[in-house]
Amino acid sequence: MNSTGGVVVGVLGSYGGRNVGDEAILTALLDRVRAGRPDARFVVFSRNPRHTRSAHPDVEVVGWEGVCRESISDHLRRLNVLVLGGGGILYDTEARRYLRLARTAQELGVPVFVYAVGAGPLTDEADCTWVRTVLSDAVEVTVRDEESKLVLEEAGLTRPVSVTADPALLLEPGDRGRALLRAEAVPRRTRLVGMSVREPGRAAEHLDEEGYHQLLASVGDFLVHRLDAHVVFVSMERGDIRHAHAVVSRMATADRCSVLHGDHGPQQVLDIVTQLDLAVGMRLHFLIFAALAGIPVLPLPYAGKVFDFAQRIGAPALRGVIRETTGLLLAEVDRLWDERPARTADAVARTAALRLRAAQTADRLLAHLDGAAAHVVRDGTPVPASTAG
Repeated sequence: MNSTGGVVVGVLGSYGGRNVGDEAILTALLDRVRAGRPDARFVVFSRNPRHTRSAHPDVEVVGWEGVCRESISDHLRRLNVLVLGGGGILYDTEARRYLRLARTAQELGVPVFVYAVGAGPLTDEADCTWVRTVLSDAVEVTVRDEESKLVLEEAGLTRPVSVTADPALLLEPGDRGRALLRAEAVPRRTRLVGMSVREPGRAAEHLDEEGYHQLLASVGDFLVHRLDAHVVFVSMERGDIRHAHAVVSRMATADRCSVLHGDHGPQQVLDIVTQLDLAVGMRLHFLIFAALAGIPVLPLPYAGKVFDFAQRIGAPALRGVIRETTGLLLAEVDRLWDERPARTADAVARTAALRLRAAQTADRLLAHLDGAAAHVVRDGTPVPASTAG
């Protein structure tokens, strides 16, 4: 146990990058651990310390990118556990960066708990080697979906892996959404359909930019005409805004659209989503927020994690976001709207079950913090409790 009392929990993930989904994961993780261990103190390893300190002024924040092993080791030595995750951090070229720091923690005697991570694509042998080395020695490995478990197994990991659910499912919707939409000049007293688009990045390199922009423009026009709706583009990263405008520029009904520009945090975005009547989107956490808000959801799966989530909440999920699927997609929108009472009730029940699975990850971590793996300090050096004597 740390000599200053309480436990010190390190958290390492894609935090500080201004992705609303990642920040939602961090918020939910901190809240859940605090609820179970009020004595816990946190050290968050951030890609952008200034952003993380602003969002979480009550935690210690450490920048880790570009920092030498010796300097980062001083922070790791103080930890009782390093939480790796959550979020989709184990993929080619990126996995080794997180796992290298996690391995340093293990070499210093600090246990690593893998927290509801997403994995894939993971084919580079160097990254696979890091996965096998570090995760084999972790005290527990949990992933947020079945596909991630399969990816880790195909990378050669042979130890048990538990499938839970995305930590962001533990957030609770609030009541500030109407005011936030009013501040963005979104029309009142009209049906609102939310849409989420994303850039073709490393997680979606196969996306044809021109093709999917035109596809979403066709969907947007259909939503306006079919539902007499106003389309609200909700950005989960700042870069999404440019792609939202690109979609709007291809729509015949551009005057019936709003692109949100506010620098909103996860709770604010969740509150905004509660004001929507229907959600159509690519970003995983936009879809998670829609499920939490209990509104009809039409995922646009650009990646396996989105397809997996769609299946888990019983939502329709066409394979691929390409122009050739326009007709099928419009038919799904029509069907979803007509069948929304039954579909929404089913999705709400499934989402409640997923929330319970998300809570299991935190419960497992809390059990670890309460157990024999807690560290003590002897002569200023952390030593595993099992060897403390």
